[in-house]
Amino acid sequence: MGKINDECGVFGMYSKTTKPLAKLTYYGLFALQHRGQESAGIVVNDEGVFRFYRELGLVSEAMTKEQLDRLGDGQMSCGHVRYSTSGITNRINAQPIVVNHVKGRMALCHNGNLVNSTELRRNLELEGCIFQSTTDTEAISYVITRERLKTKSIEEAVTNSVEKLHGAFSLVIMSPSKLIAVRDPHGFRPLCYGETEDGSVVFASESCALDAVGAKLVRDLEPGEIMVMDQNGLRSIKDHCKTVKPSTCVFEYIYFARPDSIIDGASVHDARMRAGEFLAEEHPVDADVVIGVPDSGLDAAVGYSRKSGIPYGIGLIKNKYIGRTFIAPGQTERENLVKIKLNTIRSEIEGKRVVLIDDSIVRGTTSARLVKLVREAGAKEIHMRITAPPFLYPCYYGTDIDSQDNLIACHHTVDEIAKIIGVDSLGYLSVENVLRIAKNDPNAGYCAACFNGQYSTELPSVSEKNRFEEKIPKAWRDAHTDDPNKKWNPNSEANA
Repeated sequence: MGKINDECGVFGMYSKTTKPLAKLTYYGLFALQHRGQESAGIVVNDEGVFRFYRELGLVSEAMTKEQLDRLGDGQMSCGHVRYSTSGITNRINAQPIVVNHVKGRMALCHNGNLVNSTELRRNLELEGCIFQSTTDTEAISYVITRERLKTKSIEEAVTNSVEKLHGAFSLVIMSPSKLIAVRDPHGFRPLCYGETEDGSVVFASESCALDAVGAKLVRDLEPGEIMVMDQNGLRSIKDHCKTVKPSTCVFEYIYFARPDSIIDGASVHDARMRAGEFLAEEHPVDADVVIGVPDSGLDAAVGYSRKSGIPYGIGLIKNKYIGRTFIAPGQTERENLVKIKLNTIRSEIEGKRVVLIDDSIVRGTTSARLVKLVREAGAKEIHMRITAPPFLYPCYYGTDIDSQDNLIACHHTVDEIAKIIGVDSLGYLSVENVLRIAKNDPNAGYCAACFNGQYSTELPSVSEKNRFEEKIPKAWRDAHTDDPNKKWNPNSEANA
């Protein structure tokens, strides 16, 4: 684990006229590529007929021109880019999920992670549901489908389903005649909507995807809000709004989101600039140049420079044709990618005292390799400043920190980490100030549980990423055994 990884980007578009929605959705997903690079998928709805395609890889790899032509035009569409925090990387786990049931069809895209997915899936299996994938998204589709069989409309089914889903979920759902967007009551993950000049409605994880299809941002969905778009127009259901305190993931502003996005009315670029300014106040140092680690460290480096008066320099160049370090899920592959992902500009670094701004330190391996690059370029001193506090706790809401085992800050002091990664000094942003970076308001409602351990929901009984895979983990076995003292026996009648 070199960096923290986020699960997925979702996109949906509704037009009252037939449009080339496959291509438009492709553009939207392309803008959301940073949120997931393992697989991509698109469903186009043409007068109730669903055409869909899902494949592994980047959007440009998964969606060829031939596939887009086959998906063609329509009046509605939804799309998804995935990074897995539940379920392994394979084609079966790619989204959108398409469900056929007695009342019609449904396509579903999900960004987030349920904390009750183990119990939810177990109950559904005991009731006869058969799962094809190993993601919590399929459990969501079953819950909504079951409610749909008992209700008069898809929006009523979705409204009833929200009460059964615990954790982080931003959803785009498509029926034969409606496009629905859902944000969980805590608002962990972002979700916004916009409109084009001709009145088409677009839902997306980030506003940068709206820009990509010519839509203007209207606003973010409120935590708990359900929005429904059909031939009668756009309407909002707020039954689940303000039932709990908002807890938007603050790491969206630090790392996940694109700097040109607006989340809950706050500019990601401005938030990162503010983080750099806070760092300069908390951890001043005598130095000659401030350098940001591309991409999420660049804005913060400018903020640090402006506040400290130390000149800003472009000392690191990123190979734009390589995805983020988590494009290869294995640790060895990530470490190899670091070698070719970044390079230094020696003239900006040689003989200078460098302030190096980055967004996080997880294991410490990526940071150590980065510091080595800057040392080899001739840096006289390296003072690393991190725009996040130390990661001390697992995240259960859509990032891949499911254990404290690999978090370097859980096992070493700041001074020890500085020695391990090879810097002259190390400074993290405080929890107090990280809660102020978006709106400069510590009470605005942000989740910082991975930094302070203050979770907004109950904790999951099982949190392993691959908890639903063929090799059954111990925690999963325990959760499926009624008697906690009874050993799991796969050959017993109860567990067969």
